[in-house]
Amino acid sequence: MDVVTRNNVTVSGVPDGPPMMFAPGFGCDQTMWRFVTPAFEDRYRVVAFDHVGTGGSDTAAYDPDRYATLDGYADDVLQICEDLDLPAVIFVGHSVSSMIGALAAIREPARFDRLVMVGPSPRYIDDGDYVGGFSATDIDELLASLDSNYLGWSGAIAPVIMGNPDRPELGDELTASFCRNDPEIARRFAHVTFTGDNRDDLPKITTPTLVLQCDQDAIAPREVGTYVHDRLPDSELVVLRATGHCPHLSEPEEPIAAMESFLARR
Repeated sequence: MDVVTRNNVTVSGVPDGPPMMFAPGFGCDQTMWRFVTPAFEDRYRVVAFDHVGTGGSDTAAYDPDRYATLDGYADDVLQICEDLDLPAVIFVGHSVSSMIGALAAIREPARFDRLVMVGPSPRYIDDGDYVGGFSATDIDELLASLDSNYLGWSGAIAPVIMGNPDRPELGDELTASFCRNDPEIARRFAHVTFTGDNRDDLPKITTPTLVLQCDQDAIAPREVGTYVHDRLPDSELVVLRATGHCPHLSEPEEPIAAMESFLARR
C-alpha cells in the first residue's frame, strides 16, 4: 500500500528545507499541530501524518499484529522517511509518539538529527521508585471503562487530558478527535499505549533530544519528564508554564519558543 495514502501524509513549507516531522498523540491526528507547524514552514519541509486508525489514514491498513506494540508505529515512521527520502529528520512527537519516534531513532540513528518530545512518558504505571502517575489498578479501570463504552470514556477522559477547565472548548475538541476514531482500533492503541514500558530504551537514544514538560499534567507528571531527561544521553528539559497534556493546542507559543531555541543551539 502507498505509504503516503496509508498514513495521510501531508507536506508543506520549503521543499528543499530541513525536514521536520510532526507525529500526533493517542487519539489525535495531524490537525492538532495546526498552531505550531506554521511557525516553521518558512524554513523547514514540514511533514505531518496520521497514525493508522486516526484522522485521514486508511483504516483498512490496520493490522492488529503489526500494531500490537509501538514498534509497528515506528515502522510506519521509518517507511514515511524512506518514501519521502528524508535525511536528518527533526522528529516532533506528542505523548506516545515521543516513544514511537525514540524507537525509530534507535533503529536508524543516522536518519534523525534531533528529537522533540512533548509530554513523553516511557511508562504510565508506577513501579517501585518510578512515578508514572498511575497505579496498575488505575490503568486497569481506565482500560475497562474504555473497553465497555469508548464514546462515554472519550467524553470523560478528554477534558482531564487537556486540562484547562476554564477553556472547555479545548476539551471538547479533544473529545471530538477521540470520537472520530475507529473504536476498536482506538481500544487496541490505548492498551498498547498505557501498558507499555520503554524505560530501558531511553539510554539507547543517541539523538539530541528536547523534552517539553508541562508544569501540571495529569497524564505525564513532572517526575516523568525529569526521569526521561535524566536517562537520555543528550537531552535538554524545558518545563513549560502551560498546564494539561496538550500545550501545542492550549499554549502553542511556549513549545514553539522552546523548539526555536533548541534548534538554534544545535
